[in-house]
Amino acid sequence: MVTIIRAMRRTPILTPSSLACLSALPTINLTGGCAHDCAYCYIQGYSGYPGQGSVVLYENTLAKLKAELGRTIRQPPAVFFSPSSDLFQPMPAVLAMAHDVLELLLREGIGVSIVTKGAIPKKTLTLLARHAGLVRVQVGIITIDETVASQFEVNAAPVRMRVEHIRQLVGSGISVEARVDPILPGITDGHDSLRALFGQLATAGVRKAAASVLFLRPAILSALRQNVPPDTLRLLLDAYRVHDRVPIRTAKPALVHALPHALREEILGRVRDVAAERAITVSICACKNPDLAAGTCNIAGTFPRRRAASRQPVLL
Repeated sequence: MVTIIRAMRRTPILTPSSLACLSALPTINLTGGCAHDCAYCYIQGYSGYPGQGSVVLYENTLAKLKAELGRTIRQPPAVFFSPSSDLFQPMPAVLAMAHDVLELLLREGIGVSIVTKGAIPKKTLTLLARHAGLVRVQVGIITIDETVASQFEVNAAPVRMRVEHIRQLVGSGISVEARVDPILPGITDGHDSLRALFGQLATAGVRKAAASVLFLRPAILSALRQNVPPDTLRLLLDAYRVHDRVPIRTAKPALVHALPHALREEILGRVRDVAAERAITVSICACKNPDLAAGTCNIAGTFPRRRAASRQPVLL
């Protein structure tokens, strides 16, 4: 059970991200922490993380967003959701706020770029479909094995639901990609697992995907030990007995424990090969793999720049 801590946000709603892949767009987090409680999530090492089972909901998000948009001469082309949480967490209060915030942005002609592992409510799917040209979505799926998914992504939507969301979003004309991140060495990186995953993704309409291999920090390792069965955890951590220290590309680069360069290259090469069998193109995030990738994982999507213009105040 997840506890909601209600709070008023004093800092700006639209904030820049330190990740290079997100440098072009402002970002929004509706919450501090995330109810999905994915065991591998990097936010567990952040100073403001409220802990597993707790989420801080910023109740004044919509009002502050309206005020910020009303003061801005040049509207952003789009907004990214969310660098440190998920827009579609399994809590009615968060889902209601997510819908209202999306509705405001789309009504103003501002695009939305979303990464999610959550269950998207029907009325929000309808809203996104109505503004398909302004919407980019990456759906996070690391495996189609529901047992493995439930061990690592405690409160995320069932995998079959995420695949169905992809199908519905693609059918609505929305730009959709899969996010196969993180790949779990020894668990989800085998040919059979990858072929099953990319087969489902292709059938749902995916043509592009982003991928990266799990990296470890002390907080992530602690969460894995608390949530993942011992035999599964042992299988995973055996791959990290030898590892590289890799700097994640952010404004303040942080060193993480990553698989050795050659092993990551082998795994990601296998991912690309299997995906290509299904006519899916895979991009590798250079933020997480600066030693073997130079491109972007397209997490922010692509939106045309908006010109500065005199505007009517944002409707309250």
